[in-house]
Amino acid sequence: MKIYNLLSLSLLFLFSTLHVTAQSAEEIISNYFENTGGLENWNQLNGIKMIAKINQQGLEIPLEIIQLKDGRQMQVINFQGKEIKQGVYDGTRLWSHNFMTMEAEESDAEATANFKLDLNDFPDPFINYKEKGYTVELMGTESFGGTETFKIKLVKEPKTVDGELVDDISFYFFDIDNFVPIGIQNEITSGPGKGMTSEISFSDYEEVDGLYFPFSMTQGVKGQPGQPITMSEIILNPEVVPSAFELPVKQ
Repeated sequence: MKIYNLLSLSLLFLFSTLHVTAQSAEEIISNYFENTGGLENWNQLNGIKMIAKINQQGLEIPLEIIQLKDGRQMQVINFQGKEIKQGVYDGTRLWSHNFMTMEAEESDAEATANFKLDLNDFPDPFINYKEKGYTVELMGTESFGGTETFKIKLVKEPKTVDGELVDDISFYFFDIDNFVPIGIQNEITSGPGKGMTSEISFSDYEEVDGLYFPFSMTQGVKGQPGQPITMSEIILNPEVVPSAFELPVKQ
């Protein structure tokens, strides 16, 4: 009986190991798109509008995130009766409202150039990643938030930080059973958090018109409490008035 149990455990471990090692980064990414609606359907997507709430120290703040295939995008925060826009790109310029003065301020040339590097990542950086010049590498398996995952390294075009080129590297954590990303980590290269690791976790995947999206996410710094964001609705191919992206003219 002991020999039989030992043999069973050995076979179970063998098959489990084969399941992991048989996968390649390319196969994991292919399964990801297949399981979330199909690559063809993802490629046909022209825009996304997410209606959400940010939990800021127990206070829920309404948030809208709009991303369009042509690169235009913005985040709109509604706080104390004020509409605050962040990360707005009108097709040429990147701008945000200053939280203190509420004035619209255009981003500097370096920030705008770095932002433009990500424009071809809609709706997902892994779509046509080879054609973009990106590389992926399966780093093995790793537990993320208590879930066993495939860890994939994604290397994109270098960005410029304080005039110096810096590698743009992210690590994605794909659930081993469902092949959907449940986490992203990358090194913070500027600002007060420079050298620390930013972390985003995803959960509660739901179907929207045939495609699957996470309806819950938490973003912050690895090892520290994050900021939860909960989606109440995701709208595909939304109609957005072009003037909503325009940089306001100072009076």
